[in-house]
Amino acid sequence: MKNDVNIHTDKILILDFGAQYTQLIARRVREIGVYCEIWAWDHDPAEIAKFAPRGIILSGGPESTTETAAPRAPDEALASQLPLLGICYGMQTMAMQLGGAVEGGHAREFGYASVKPVAPNKLLDGLAGENGALDVWMSHGDRVTAVPPGYTVVGSTESVPIAAIANEAERRYGVQFHPEVTHTKQGAEILRRFVVDICGCQTLWTPGRIIEDAVTRVREQVGNDKVLLGLSGGVDSSVVAALLEKAIGDQLTCVFVDTGLLRWHEGDQVMATMAEHMGVNVIRVNAADRFFAALEGVDEPEAKRKIIGRTFIEVFDEQAHKLEGVRWLAQGTIYPDVIESAGAKTGKAHVIKSHHNVGGLPAEMNLKLVEPLRELFKDEVRRIGVELGLPREMVYRHPFPGPGLGVRVLGEVTPAYVEILQKADQVFIDELRASGWYDRTSQAFAVFLPVKSVGVVGDGRAYEWVIALRAVETIDFMTAHWSHLPYELLGKVSSRIINEIPNISRVVYDVSGKPPATIEWE
Repeated sequence: MKNDVNIHTDKILILDFGAQYTQLIARRVREIGVYCEIWAWDHDPAEIAKFAPRGIILSGGPESTTETAAPRAPDEALASQLPLLGICYGMQTMAMQLGGAVEGGHAREFGYASVKPVAPNKLLDGLAGENGALDVWMSHGDRVTAVPPGYTVVGSTESVPIAAIANEAERRYGVQFHPEVTHTKQGAEILRRFVVDICGCQTLWTPGRIIEDAVTRVREQVGNDKVLLGLSGGVDSSVVAALLEKAIGDQLTCVFVDTGLLRWHEGDQVMATMAEHMGVNVIRVNAADRFFAALEGVDEPEAKRKIIGRTFIEVFDEQAHKLEGVRWLAQGTIYPDVIESAGAKTGKAHVIKSHHNVGGLPAEMNLKLVEPLRELFKDEVRRIGVELGLPREMVYRHPFPGPGLGVRVLGEVTPAYVEILQKADQVFIDELRASGWYDRTSQAFAVFLPVKSVGVVGDGRAYEWVIALRAVETIDFMTAHWSHLPYELLGKVSSRIINEIPNISRVVYDVSGKPPATIEWE
């Protein structure tokens, strides 16, 4: 497919007021097929005209618009002729700044609500269900009590008289609810109407076009130079490898450091997929002995992480210096990393996270960075991975920690403990896949506990190790619920682990949410 259109021409700007759902708004807009970016509300407003969006969405936020120092929408956004959609806090600050009124002190409304359309408008017309209302998700304390001049109330609930507003002449809208969350049944259509019908965006942001655009840009960026990639076997680095293989072929060399801390037979699977199936040039370094030697006697989680990261860099660095003429280091940085590193001027900017422990390499090796995924969310990375020909089960695999099983073996990490854990984890994942539960959980894994428990194995008393199983469901990994796996499934997993793997006498299931627990045990 030839990419003869600029997929970045029709785009939406999302101004972030700190809502937990802001990235979800962006993902929904991208799913519609339109490129968008998230900027902090206090991003340099002079850049808005330069960015040239077709419309602006003002996100929700945790602050109260009634406070003096509360975040405000930039005057440049409000003074522009662009269509605007204010969501929750975004609607409140829009109303207040344009001459309406907002009041605090009302009972906080959180959860389902029923919005009745009360006047015709392009955003909500014809979307009401059989009950004559829209089923939406609310999350707010303040509310708009007077609309600005030129605006009409177009939606109400029993407790919130002004739940949606519109200025049709200026193509400006505000909704007190969250159209981006799945609980708002007509939310996807509301966003599609705003982005496509009202802003006039073409839906050019598709996996095929994203790949073609990335291939073109990589070729322009690196020319005939050689590129090095640290391949971890994870989703991001695998998709980068497949994308770069398509773009520059033999100019790419991947170094795959097998730490010995990967899943059961994962090293062989990475080589089979990337080197044999995808034709990528991969150098495999079997460094398990080196990692285990470095970890000997160490049981503190942060110390283990640092040792694994440092050893990874040393091994990768040694291999890299054996290669001649490499000018570029490829990294799997994705859009949430970029947003996180930008931060708001009023808050502390975060340092961009190092990708699989290769963050320290560019300065030491004097390489320039190529980051072909830096515009993409994780779900987009997965979609283009499948489009590039990577196996679906690899691309949609659950997240795996950078330090690998080094942080799932609690306490000291030894080859024997890792092998027990690999086998137990494999049984758990196999049974989740066979039962259809794998795709219904966001992350599932086994943990090796360095405690012994009495059991009866055969006719004898045994004093063996304990395995904990963990499975969670989450949207953003900031909070998570433990998965209510069927007892029969847990029973089968437990029986198989104890019967098939020597030295285990007990299996337990973790029923802690996040918070207070974290998803990983270390």
